[in-house]
Amino acid sequence: MALSITHLFTKVKPASAMVELKTLNLKLGHGIEEDINADSISPRQVLIVRYEDILDLSIQPGQLRENIVVTGIGFNKFIPGSLLTFESGAAIRLTFYCEPCKRIAHLVESFKSIKGKRGILGVVTKSGQIQVSSKFQVQAHKFPALPENPYERFLDFIIKIPSGKVVTYKQIIKAIGVDNSYLRVIPTYLKKTSATNYPVHRILDYKGYLITYVNQQKDKLKTEGVKVLADADVVKNLNKSYVNINNYSWEDCNIYL
Repeated sequence: MALSITHLFTKVKPASAMVELKTLNLKLGHGIEEDINADSISPRQVLIVRYEDILDLSIQPGQLRENIVVTGIGFNKFIPGSLLTFESGAAIRLTFYCEPCKRIAHLVESFKSIKGKRGILGVVTKSGQIQVSSKFQVQAHKFPALPENPYERFLDFIIKIPSGKVVTYKQIIKAIGVDNSYLRVIPTYLKKTSATNYPVHRILDYKGYLITYVNQQKDKLKTEGVKVLADADVVKNLNKSYVNINNYSWEDCNIYL
C-alpha cells in the first residue's frame, strides 16, 4: 500500500479549533508556517497520526489535534527517529511520542487505550509544501529517538549549552518539548542535577537571575567569561545577581536537525 497523506490541519491561535487545509507549508528551522506551535528550537513542531489508528479509536481526523494524518505506514517504521520525506522534498524527523493529555481525555475510554496511537511529534528538516494525497517515503532509524522521559531530554539539552552561554527556564521548556506547566518542575530538575557534572550553572530563571541553590554559579559563569551583574532590591534589602540575557543567550535551531 502506498504511503500518503489523508488529512492536514493547522492551529493559528492558542486553544482554538484545528483548521483543515489542503496544503501546508513546512519551513526548516520553524515548523508549519502560521501554526501556533512553530518554533525554531522545539522538538514538537508537527504532530503526525496514522489514519489506521484514528479508525481504530472511532474518532474523526483532527480530534487528536494532529497536523498530518498519514496512511499505509506500519508500526515498525512509524517510530521516533524515522525520517519522512515527501514528494516536494519536504522532510520531517520524528522525535518522540505525543503524550495523552486532558485535551483528548473525552475521546477515549482511558489513556491506556490510546497508548502508541496518540501520534508522534516531529521537526521539519527540509522545507517544502505538502498536500493531501501526496506520497512520501520513510527511513526508519535515520536519527536517534529522543527520550520519552522529559528529565532525560532535559539532560540531553543542557549538555549542548556552550561555555560562555546561558539559557532560561522558558528556553528549556521549548527545547525539551513540554507544556508551560513544566516551569514549576525545572527547579526540581536543577536540584536533582546540581551535584553532577552537568552544566546547570548555565541555566537562569525566566528573568535572567542566578539560582541560589546552584553551586558556585556566579564563579563558574565568570570563569567562562559571562559578566554577572548585581540588582539591588531595596525593599527586601537583597542583592540579586543576574546576567544580561541579550548578550549571552544561546539558541540553536539546528539541535534536532
